[in-house]
Amino acid sequence: QVQLVESGGGFVQAGKSLRLSCVASGRFFRINTVGWYRQTPGKQRELVARLGDGGTPDYADSVKGRFTVSRDNAKNTVYLQMNGLTPEDTAVYYCNAAWRATAGQNRDYSNWGQGTQVTVSA
Repeated sequence: QVQLVESGGGFVQAGKSLRLSCVASGRFFRINTVGWYRQTPGKQRELVARLGDGGTPDYADSVKGRFTVSRDNAKNTVYLQMNGLTPEDTAVYYCNAAWRATAGQNRDYSNWGQGTQVTVSA
């Protein structure tokens, strides 16, 4: 079982930066892939950034070059550095983790955090 807690959201002006954090805790063998998603009311949740363990990160075209996802396995934490924020980035940002419960497990589970609000004013 994995619990995810996001933090770092807030209210900022366009052009500023925020750094989101997602801390994983609980009982698990390993976390394979961590992703950041965002959602606004009436819209589907969309992928922002995704990173495997030692893999190459993937980014949505809308954030590529501005956002950077990273992870610190020793701290069970994933980060999303967001630079050059625009009003279009306003959303609730969610952390998602694909994880395995035991070494012998051959399937991944998935959990979501509670989300953190990011609001960017013009």
